[in-house]
Amino acid sequence: MRDCTNTPRSCLITGAAGVLGKAAAVGLLEMGHSVILADLHEEGMLDLKRSYGDRVHTLVMDLSRPADLEAACRRLLDQGLRVDVLVNNAGILTTNKVDATSLEEWEHIMAVNLTASFCLAKAFIPDMRERRWGRIINVSSLAAKTGGLTAGTAYSVSKGAMIALTFTLAAELASYGITVNGIAPAYIMTPMVSQQLTQEQRDTILGKIPVSRFCEPEEVAHTVTFLVDERAGFITGEIIDQNGGLHFD
Repeated sequence: MRDCTNTPRSCLITGAAGVLGKAAAVGLLEMGHSVILADLHEEGMLDLKRSYGDRVHTLVMDLSRPADLEAACRRLLDQGLRVDVLVNNAGILTTNKVDATSLEEWEHIMAVNLTASFCLAKAFIPDMRERRWGRIINVSSLAAKTGGLTAGTAYSVSKGAMIALTFTLAAELASYGITVNGIAPAYIMTPMVSQQLTQEQRDTILGKIPVSRFCEPEEVAHTVTFLVDERAGFITGEIIDQNGGLHFD
């Protein structure tokens, strides 16, 4: 029988100043883990730092700049911090379809939503591999599977590539005790829904969701904590859908 006791881990969460990032951080803190909150906006992370003290570290980084990511990772190492769990949660939404998508927008979305996840995984995998334990969780989207009901072209493609990245890393790392999984939520009650969609769009979407409501951030956070749990160590290369029955596959 494998030991399934949850050892306290060090978890890095990107997009940690946002609603979903904070919910994931709280879930992991309540499991007894420590968290490294990574975001461009430090002020949005300080409330958790004040509430949980030394178990919370903040890391200011610009995910659109690989050089900034590299410097941030060096700062972690200089502080003697490690990363057992990487939650690639940060993402920016655009609703622009192909004709309205500029090359500049395309490249910016890809940098934040995809390239940053690759760079961070690449930075922390060697240490996970050496210790033969790790968790990488990539937050994708329903848009990756539908082509984007309301999401734009660049966003949908970036999230589809996140699923491919999940599969690839899972195949490469399984023998080292590192699991790599994804979550594909739909319409979480974050500013992406409350501010970037019109009331008419929200009403139309609600009419199509069988459970007749939007997803709560804490529900996605629960999936994150489930995948981090020692008892989830036999699950890798999976994409967990959270869409209220809006899409089956």
